[in-house]
Amino acid sequence: MDYLDIEGGRPLQGEARIQGSKNAALPILSAVLLHRGLTVLRNCPDITDVAAMLELLKGCGCRARRERGTVILDARDLKSLQTEGAYAEKMRSSIMLLGSLLGRLGEVRLPYPGGCVIGKRPVDIHIAALRQMGAEIELEENGIHATCQKPHGAEIHLPFPSVGATENVILLAVKAEGETILHGAAREPEVGELCRFLRSAGARIRGEGTDCIVIEGKQELHDTEFTVMPDRIVAGTYMLLLAATGGSIRLWEVPVEQLTSLWPVLGSMGVDVRTEGDRVSLARQRRKPCCLTVETAPYPGFPTDLQSPLLAALAGLPGESRITERVFEARFKIVEELRKMGADITLHGETAWIRGKTLQGASLAARELRGGAALCIAAAGTCGESRISQYPFIARGYENIIRDLQGLGVVIH
Repeated sequence: MDYLDIEGGRPLQGEARIQGSKNAALPILSAVLLHRGLTVLRNCPDITDVAAMLELLKGCGCRARRERGTVILDARDLKSLQTEGAYAEKMRSSIMLLGSLLGRLGEVRLPYPGGCVIGKRPVDIHIAALRQMGAEIELEENGIHATCQKPHGAEIHLPFPSVGATENVILLAVKAEGETILHGAAREPEVGELCRFLRSAGARIRGEGTDCIVIEGKQELHDTEFTVMPDRIVAGTYMLLLAATGGSIRLWEVPVEQLTSLWPVLGSMGVDVRTEGDRVSLARQRRKPCCLTVETAPYPGFPTDLQSPLLAALAGLPGESRITERVFEARFKIVEELRKMGADITLHGETAWIRGKTLQGASLAARELRGGAALCIAAAGTCGESRISQYPFIARGYENIIRDLQGLGVVIH
């Protein structure tokens, strides 16, 4: 499917289950390569980014098969130092193979990672950290060539809490000689999930969820079964959808404790939120004027991945709001599309000023994953019909957004 036709202007009424986390599953899949044995991953999202990562693993000699929500992997016989370029160039998370393949094979050739065009997202923090552990890394014309025959522990200070760099250090440190102490580590829940997975396989790691993670290397890993946590960004997307449209919905398997930065935002948008375990009920009965000031930040701050969905919701609600993007500098590409719907948004550097108004249906194009999901929010909250092209961008991170949106009451033709 290349496009979605959404009929907007109807309050939501329905429910949805939250899928497994994309940003947790991808580094865990890379970590599978560290163990010469079997791994079973449950609740692994059936999205195109995961499918691409599985192809990368197969290209390295790992056997993988999917049985509904479960992926079974056998990494006993890795044979390739070079990943498949066509898949690596499509996804940012292919950079995670740098740490795992260095740890397992001692050498890797990796094309420069792809993914969504939402800013520079350089790999220099990854490279500087891995070099401190003994890796020799060359940036060649067509990609990265790295060797590390005897990785060793180190005390590393990251200049920025990069999620990817934190995960790459953890992956190599598991196989390194001695102890690695990582200061300035990312605190995102997905980093913690990687650590929990590795511990389930025998690794010795502590400190996840803080800015200092300690890894004791050279632990023998063993076969493991692991269930991937729910996706907080998918949950947040559907909550902001309700804020844009009104109505009432129920979500289950929600990582409630990971969404604390979203609760005050939803409250300011007139959304009533009630939680019971991993179930969340949300309702908005009237359009409340919004005057929000939000800045994205590393966890536990407001997630950059929810900035576009929030922007889309605010564009169609009365009031004046301001969003400042502090993580990725090019994440306002959605503004051009929202303006086609009549949105009144002004950009000043890293800040978007939104003067909310009733939007109209339009022909739109998804340009990246979260922006594509945000356009679904805008379309559902408008008067009239909208067509959103380049649907494959959305499928990179949302398991079956058509099923979920319809289950929540969105009319899709």
